[in-house]
Amino acid sequence: MEQERLFPDYIFETSWEVCNKVGGIYTVLSTRARTLQDRIHDQLIFIGPDCWQDRPCPYFEEESLFPEWEDVARCEGLHVRVGRWTIPSRPVAILVDWRPLFDEKDAFYGRLWQQFGVDSLHAFGDYDDSVLFGWAAAKVVESFYRHYRLDDQRVVLHANEWQTASAALVIQKLVPQVATIFTTHATCIGRSIAGNNKPLYDYLWAYNGDQMAQELNMESKHSIEKQAAHHVDCFTTVSEITARECAELLDKPVDVVLPNGFDNSFVAVGPQFTRKRKAARKRLLAIANALLGTQIGDEALIVSTSGRYEFRNKGLDVFIEAMNRLRCDTDLQRPIVAFIAVPGWVSGPRADLQERLQQRKSYDTPLESPMFTHWLGDIDHDQVVGMMRHLDMANHQEDNVKLIFMPCYLTGDDGIVDLSYYDTVLGNDLCVFPSYYEPWGYTPLEAVAFHVPCITTDLAGFGLWANSVKGASASIEDGVEVVRRTDYNFSEVADHIKATVARFAAMTPKEVRACRSKADKLSKKALWSEFIPYYEEAYDLALRKAAKRAEQKGQGCAPTLRSIHYIYRNNITTIDNTTRYEDQIGLFQFAPVEGSERQVVTAEGAGLPQRTGTQPLVGMEL
Repeated sequence: MEQERLFPDYIFETSWEVCNKVGGIYTVLSTRARTLQDRIHDQLIFIGPDCWQDRPCPYFEEESLFPEWEDVARCEGLHVRVGRWTIPSRPVAILVDWRPLFDEKDAFYGRLWQQFGVDSLHAFGDYDDSVLFGWAAAKVVESFYRHYRLDDQRVVLHANEWQTASAALVIQKLVPQVATIFTTHATCIGRSIAGNNKPLYDYLWAYNGDQMAQELNMESKHSIEKQAAHHVDCFTTVSEITARECAELLDKPVDVVLPNGFDNSFVAVGPQFTRKRKAARKRLLAIANALLGTQIGDEALIVSTSGRYEFRNKGLDVFIEAMNRLRCDTDLQRPIVAFIAVPGWVSGPRADLQERLQQRKSYDTPLESPMFTHWLGDIDHDQVVGMMRHLDMANHQEDNVKLIFMPCYLTGDDGIVDLSYYDTVLGNDLCVFPSYYEPWGYTPLEAVAFHVPCITTDLAGFGLWANSVKGASASIEDGVEVVRRTDYNFSEVADHIKATVARFAAMTPKEVRACRSKADKLSKKALWSEFIPYYEEAYDLALRKAAKRAEQKGQGCAPTLRSIHYIYRNNITTIDNTTRYEDQIGLFQFAPVEGSERQVVTAEGAGLPQRTGTQPLVGMEL
């Protein structure tokens, strides 16, 4: 008889992208939230970095949800803000400031080495901030767990990417009863190998992850990612292609593959969808006409690529080459306006373009450098601009393919487009994502969810999934064209994309509608409701391993006695409404007390007498 799966009562999920819009993980977590909230409501709690401190966070609304615990957390030296993530489902979010932990960084790194073999000696860049944030997130979970006495609850901590790997490791020492899941959305070494123009896939079997980490100066990031993969209760990734990468480069097969789904509840329908699509097309064509001094009409085919600015990994190079080859196609049935919507180093929107857009006039002369919508901080060294200039893709009047670089975040306030990304993608007829390195591929999934057919590759997790749904290589008539891509077939991919775009441009309106319908139907097979069973498997596995670990450690569900060095704050005097304190360091042993909101504390060391007290503990664990 099949064993009933365990499901968490509480899920703490942490990522650098909680209430912090950086990349695709923001979309993964924010769209999945509603599906999990339907099961456990406000016992789904996200933990993110407080990057704003005293400034308002644009993705967070402060709300006093756990006032008693917040007081306790502050007494324990945790700097937290509690509220809701301002996405449609408004889940609970806790932002924590990790910067006060810098004073204890070296001691913490020593414990990571002793307990887990994590090498932090070669750390640089964002390593310190990320790992200390993970530690702070773990301390938040520990504090919340002990305050609300969750010993009889099934609790999971889900850490995403190497930036929060320390949280999954540390919590096993702080609260062994908490089940841990670690998801790598792309291995540090895999991404670095690909980003350094080294062949990844043909030689994957031959690469040694530790050796490549040393060669590419990624030792510390690789180390904490690898050790998290080996030590957590459930190690996961987002696609089969990345699972192979994990097995080879981290020496650890994943326990469960967790494909990224989508929540289409905010996708407009009916007349609203039509209005938004028309508005987006009108805006994109207005930008093109104002920038280029042309009169391109609604008959034009609007094509785009988007994502992070990873020139080779995201296939920006092959996209530009494909558009270059397409502009030489004398049989092209429609004019094409192609956009590269990838955030770069923007110095500001173009004032000359803003002026033209505001005047709403027709122009017959292009602006200076009619290739980009925003000025760039270092135009002469920008890879997209450099390749366009090299190919003389300067949007000449006679070119039947115009290529425009939009190097801004599409948040609705960039000064030129002034539409959100989702409102902008609606205006496309076709999207192209020719990635070389793409563990999943959220952008093609988002495109088809908005009824926009797309082109992707079989090196993207989404592309492999689309092929698996069809049972063969998917074509544009299925809503997604999956192009075969290898380490060395750049030219073949460019030609394939060129031919597919040309074929789509020659389709009848009826054929286009059929493609758009197929794209929409495919997206519905990737809704979170379809993919959540994979998460149920991961939760069950993690909870059972955690229960076994707690049992072996003699933890069970009983209160635990812990010995920790804390700063103990004695109230000395109060003069003129000013309280003077004296800080002392002592060894405290404490455990939850039944029927009490406080903790019994016994202290020894540093000249302190044996005693029991209820005065607050402050500072951080040494």
